[in-house]
Amino acid sequence: MGDQSELAAEQAHVDRAYERLDQLRSDAEQRLRSVLDQGRGGTHQFREERDVIVRTSLARIDQLDIGDQALCFGRIDRVGEDGAVEDFHIGRLGISGEDLEPLVVDWRAPVAEPFYRATGREPMGLVLRRHLAADGRRIVGVEDERFGVATANGARPGQANGSGPALTDDLEVGGPGALLAAVEGARTGHMRDIVATIQREQDEIIRSPLPGVLVVQGGPGTGKTAVALHRAAYLLYTHRFPLERQGVLVIGPNPLFLRYIEHVLPSLGESGVTLSTISGLVHGLQPRAEEPAGVARLKGEARMAKVVGRAVRTRQRPLRRTAEIPYGAGVLRLTPDVSAQAIAAARRRPGTHNARRRFVEQLVIRRLADDHLRTLGLHGIGGPASGNGAGADSEEETFDLAGFAGQVRRQPELAEALDRMWPRLSAEELLHDLFGAPALLAEAGRGILSRAEQAALVRPRRSSLEEIPWSAADVALVDEARVLLGSRRGPRPGSADDEPRTYGHIVVDEAQDLSPMQLRMVARRSLSGSVTVVGDIAQATGPWAAAGWDEITAHLPAGRAPRLVELTVSYRTPAEVVAVAGRVLARAVPGMAPPTAVRRTGAEPRLVDAGGALAGTVAAVAGALVAEVAPGTVAVLAPGSLVADISLALDRAGQRASDPRLEGLGAPLTLLPVDMANGLEFDAVVVVEPAAVVAQSPQGLRALYVALTRPTRRLAVVHSQALPEPLRA
Repeated sequence: MGDQSELAAEQAHVDRAYERLDQLRSDAEQRLRSVLDQGRGGTHQFREERDVIVRTSLARIDQLDIGDQALCFGRIDRVGEDGAVEDFHIGRLGISGEDLEPLVVDWRAPVAEPFYRATGREPMGLVLRRHLAADGRRIVGVEDERFGVATANGARPGQANGSGPALTDDLEVGGPGALLAAVEGARTGHMRDIVATIQREQDEIIRSPLPGVLVVQGGPGTGKTAVALHRAAYLLYTHRFPLERQGVLVIGPNPLFLRYIEHVLPSLGESGVTLSTISGLVHGLQPRAEEPAGVARLKGEARMAKVVGRAVRTRQRPLRRTAEIPYGAGVLRLTPDVSAQAIAAARRRPGTHNARRRFVEQLVIRRLADDHLRTLGLHGIGGPASGNGAGADSEEETFDLAGFAGQVRRQPELAEALDRMWPRLSAEELLHDLFGAPALLAEAGRGILSRAEQAALVRPRRSSLEEIPWSAADVALVDEARVLLGSRRGPRPGSADDEPRTYGHIVVDEAQDLSPMQLRMVARRSLSGSVTVVGDIAQATGPWAAAGWDEITAHLPAGRAPRLVELTVSYRTPAEVVAVAGRVLARAVPGMAPPTAVRRTGAEPRLVDAGGALAGTVAAVAGALVAEVAPGTVAVLAPGSLVADISLALDRAGQRASDPRLEGLGAPLTLLPVDMANGLEFDAVVVVEPAAVVAQSPQGLRALYVALTRPTRRLAVVHSQALPEPLRA
């Protein structure tokens, strides 16, 4: 720690930076007010310019509002090209004085890289790295790492000092004191940014190039989610012009997870990023049905894309018998052969199914007009093969084709025939018909699905689309069908049936649980193939469990070979917890090793045999942990079948557990089903009945591994049944 003179010098510099920040924000607010005071009148050009100023001013004000986050959290001293030592203060935003002197350098700027990447072995020109501890705008401490010489207390760079939680051996980390303080701090129910404590391997991923698919494999506690979010902020800073216009999308596993991470990017000055679940990408459809894991897995297989494609094609069918369409005193006849020719011609054209319905109609009307003219002894105007009416001679120039078409279109017999040949469909209608009609399913699945698989997909028809209980797996099928069908009403900007919106960069978290059909959803929303995929193969808990990342990247944009990087150090999960969870991992995914823990807490996980009083014992253990880690957070993670009983026991014991879906994750005690725990963290965790967790999860031991690795400080396991073998050691 620096002495008082060092603190005073740093405080003076930070005060100058805050004064400039306040001035810049005041200037932006004044500019906004001056434009708004001019009123809404003026020329079109004036209104356009005013709107641009309003938007940019609001964005600037939002960027400069950092709340209670520290503006400046570090400093580096490095040897310049002339041999002189120059210093730079590193912070959330780049702030320059009126003379353009850099007071604070944005953490994403190239000059800030050594703050995160320098090590004792590779100092990158640094002689000093300083971490600043702040309480609001007040600097309360400094932590120095000197390169090329020993630190003041004799420790090498990367070692922690003092009492309390300790770093494990042989791990070189930057700013160990700042890192431990951040990790040991009580959870708040929202993920915090790690901008002040990013480590070298994390920074290398954050600053990776934009193009292509980047896969980040990271075990529990490695900070992979935070790294992915900081990467999004870095890319927006580095590639501002294209990405601000094209957009950045972050996909999370569930709404609770999105609420957990929603403050990270705004704290980094980026508020224009879209957050969504994979199901949320399909507008107007709310999954609300649960279905067997086997059915969900089947619906997620890539071959279902062929089934949906064929389901569309089977609705493009010729007439079985001639349709008679009244016209004047006569009858026009649309034969099966003519309808087959029109369908074949339409299939050769590009475009969505619904967009080509108009083309089919035009072909049919021209053929009907052609036949009508022939009955009058005139030459035809062209059949379905031409599709453009070319070749009409002077006798037909007097024929009013538009009037003929208008009159014929009003005949219900023609509409009925066209609906048989080429119906306008919504994706929901297509799938409702497909799953509700075994004959349609047999035709669409012929050679793709077995009879047993076809039977598994059949479900009762509903009287209206609003009554259909869609599942999460259905959503990807609806998305696939929407792309093939297009809008029923023709192209309309903003329509829910339009093509999905694309983004310049997409971040996919917990990607190991996405099915091939869901990954196709991601791929079609990527504008240029730039995707960051984050997850842990060992933590797959859904119906899908890929053996490796190649099974996942096979369904993502393939313009460039995907790059795979790995985070190997766990900063969040204590070594004591990693040791226990590692035994489960060895059985769940043989050959996969857990990350190396960076710290120890001195508290071994507790295994509590509840006998016949499971729920009551859980309540007692949870209550003790709430007191022990206060003001931190405690989570009780239980199999879905036990959640109700445990909730009652907690209430009886006076331990109110919040419903995180309604109240978020900031309460002292939270009760969650195990399948919602992916990506979350708590100060302490009670894992309930591991044997039931294994039995009720599609991936068994992997779900238990996820549950065991959620705590940052304390872990307790409460059971009545015999423990799974890896936990008995």
